[in-house]
Amino acid sequence: MAQRPHIPLAVLALFIPALLAAAVPPALADTLDPSAGCGPERALSLRSPALTGADVIELQERLKTLGFGPEEIDGVYGPETAQAVRRFQEVAGLVPDGVVGPETWAALGPEPLTPTASPPKEKPEGEMMIVVDTNQLKLTLYVNGEPYKTYPVAVGRPNQFTLSPVGEWKIIHKSRNWGGGFGTRWMGLNVPWGIYGIHGTNKPWSIGTRASAGCIRMFNHDVEELYEWVPTGTPVKIIGVEPDVSFDRRLRTGLTGRDVVFVQLRLQELGFDAQGADGRYGPNTARAVEELQRLYGLPVDGEVYEDVYYILGLK
Repeated sequence: MAQRPHIPLAVLALFIPALLAAAVPPALADTLDPSAGCGPERALSLRSPALTGADVIELQERLKTLGFGPEEIDGVYGPETAQAVRRFQEVAGLVPDGVVGPETWAALGPEPLTPTASPPKEKPEGEMMIVVDTNQLKLTLYVNGEPYKTYPVAVGRPNQFTLSPVGEWKIIHKSRNWGGGFGTRWMGLNVPWGIYGIHGTNKPWSIGTRASAGCIRMFNHDVEELYEWVPTGTPVKIIGVEPDVSFDRRLRTGLTGRDVVFVQLRLQELGFDAQGADGRYGPNTARAVEELQRLYGLPVDGEVYEDVYYILGLK
């Protein structure tokens, strides 16, 4: 398959704030996908129209846990949320301006003094693979097929468009400074429909919960260790909570998406080798579909349509 042109994440990131600022109200969250994955952290403040989104929900939840309100968790940065922020900032010794930036996020919860992952180990040698279980909220590093170390993580919120992307990915980009909201390390994944990665966080209280926009958060001390161990190209398999996917479009070479991932997964489960489940409908997936079509007496065109969906058990 021809290589897609590589667009640096730093360039892509320039377009994400506008998408985030246009995030839809929570009532529409199940019908629209305003932005997929993790964009640079934005400053939250009282504006018109009001800011909305998963980051506002996370702020409201944390303020409420600490006893500052607001009463309703609605994902809208309105006057009540601004007042709660100012009350917190006064107690924390910050300027009570109602603007939530890096200092306010950091003050909302320090990182625990003791790590919650398994004890430190020597740098491993061998073939590595990462498995993220979004049901168990754990990331496990495998070395030569055996589990080597497990870490607690935060994963995507249980919303159709903020779930962590189930599939089989690879680390394609590593950075020591991708942005304050992403902690001290970033490892980007090759998910074709958004920006997703494994990263640190300035919100350590969220580890062990479903809190992110789909990325995998780790304690900074944990992600720093993992970052030094795994090279670019390391496979990352994400399993667990799956999104609702519509299997209505005809799939062919060149298409990408969540529906492609689940077709690839089902092909592999049934013994047709799609060479992975990376959401990209390439020649390997087409050949696996052709094998299935021959076996079931269908026209052999390498495309997925209603009959193939039914055979795969997806309809």
